[in-house]
Amino acid sequence: MTAPLGLDAADLAAVTKQVRAAGTSFYHGMRVLAPERRAAMYGIYAFCREVDDIADEPGDLAAKRAALAVWRRRVAGFAEGVGEDPISRVLAAATRRFALRTEDFLAIIDGMEMDAGAPVIAPDLATLDLYCDRVAVAVGRLSVRAFGDASREADAVALALGRALQLTNILRDLAEDAARGRLYLPREWLDEAGVPHDPAQALAASGLGRVCDRIAERAAAYFRAADTAMAACDRRAMRPARLMGATYAALLARLRKRGWQRLDLPVKLGKWRKLWLAFRHGVL
Repeated sequence: MTAPLGLDAADLAAVTKQVRAAGTSFYHGMRVLAPERRAAMYGIYAFCREVDDIADEPGDLAAKRAALAVWRRRVAGFAEGVGEDPISRVLAAATRRFALRTEDFLAIIDGMEMDAGAPVIAPDLATLDLYCDRVAVAVGRLSVRAFGDASREADAVALALGRALQLTNILRDLAEDAARGRLYLPREWLDEAGVPHDPAQALAASGLGRVCDRIAERAAAYFRAADTAMAACDRRAMRPARLMGATYAALLARLRKRGWQRLDLPVKLGKWRKLWLAFRHGVL
């Protein structure tokens, strides 16, 4: 049986099952897309989960690099319409249909290699920005094409929104990352606030709030820049991006309201809040 993008139905079913099993709201959020675009986004998400799991799972760096190298080889086949597993075949078809760029897939793998080795601890601002570009902005550049807009303005949305989302994730996951020996807050700002680079010590430092406030301010500025860029894009194509931006901006607001003293208190958006945002931005 043929599925959207000319795919074998079994390949699309396997990728869809993987996305659904991840237990993410992404699965339901992307169901508003037309079938071909939805298939492409499921493939992009599944790819990101695969390479992210390689980076995060226990194992030595050599083994992780070898596993990521396998995906580099698979990515090289996307533009040729070649795929050796369901995710690769979905993405090969999506690449042909939506002109997805090989360099964006490779940038995501580069970002995973940054996480695969020694824990990232207090990177300088330039390295943090490069990390955000690889693990978030590159995903955005793929996504806007799958959504239906390949313009320079759409790439500007990806640039700003990807950074905003990743900085929000960094603030949300401070405690979880510290437990893994990671600290993604920038070295220059930590030093200015007198915060040590050791992840556990940093979370207890009196100056942590000043650093987090600066990250939050930068994330908010990126959300505003993304909104401005969206105004120049295809409105229908940007519906999923608007929803993601609104959802994460609301999450950032809740993080700022909670503050940086009780990082053990999780911050989430309730189901009704998410539904309201979806209706407000024309996704439902």
